Amino acid sequence: MQYQGVLKKMRSENGSPINYYLDLEADFLNLNQLLDKTIRIEFVKYQCLKCSENKKIYRQGYCYDCFFDMPQTGDWVMHPELSTAHLDKEDRDLAYEKEVQLKPHIVYLANSSHVKVGVTRKSQVPTRWIDQGAHEALVFVEVPNRYLAGITEVALKNYVSDKTNWRKMLTNSITAVDLKIEKERLSAFIPEEVKQYYGLDTEKVHLDFPVMQYPVKVKSLNLDKTPHFTGKLKGIKGQYLIFEDGTVFNVRSYEGYVTSIKIV
Repeated sequence: MQYQGVLKKMRSENGSPINYYLDLEADFLNLNQLLDKTIRIEFVKYQCLKCSENKKIYRQGYCYDCFFDMPQTGDWVMHPELSTAHLDKEDRDLAYEKEVQLKPHIVYLANSSHVKVGVTRKSQVPTRWIDQGAHEALVFVEVPNRYLAGITEVALKNYVSDKTNWRKMLTNSITAVDLKIEKERLSAFIPEEVKQYYGLDTEKVHLDFPVMQYPVKVKSLNLDKTPHFTGKLKGIKGQYLIFEDGTVFNVRSYEGYVTSIKIV
């Protein structure tokens, strides 16, 4: 069977294991059903997720022009501490920024290879943790807007990483950490204006990924350099497909790429 469409990040449904889906417009694939099957991935063309034109993708599925025009790709997305909607101050589109920034946000601790701190909208729990390949996560603090979450993350990342080691995550090389002990340790560094939102009564969330075989060493598939690839799918973790030969494919990194997927 063969499917074709523009890639977007895999959708996920928490379960034991997590279920992954790929929306290719005309087709909706349950990727778990492809485990242990040989599949062929072929790059066809670009298709910007905003303008739909066949223009080289710059970042996050968008061409250069669209990326620097859209409110969804403002600097505050990657740097929540730059959020200004709570001040009624516009970056690119104040209505959109208020809609996103003035919602409850979570600062969390997660472990995908080692403990890290991160920020997400409350509505994106546990999707955000799944996308990062975290096998466990814990809410650190819930705040009413993105700015407060951002300044908390900035304060904490002086004492704990804010990055995921994707190679260790994909080889399942995990450092055992008690997230509750880390939460208590890091509570001393919460910004003054966030202290009122801190509490200890949160439970760890454990996540079970559909992986039959972890690679010993990973090599990343680059569709621009290798437009055709065939391999046996052995696992899905984070936003990665894991193949038997150690090749890994980050689906989210290739949003905006029209791709043909064939079950061989």
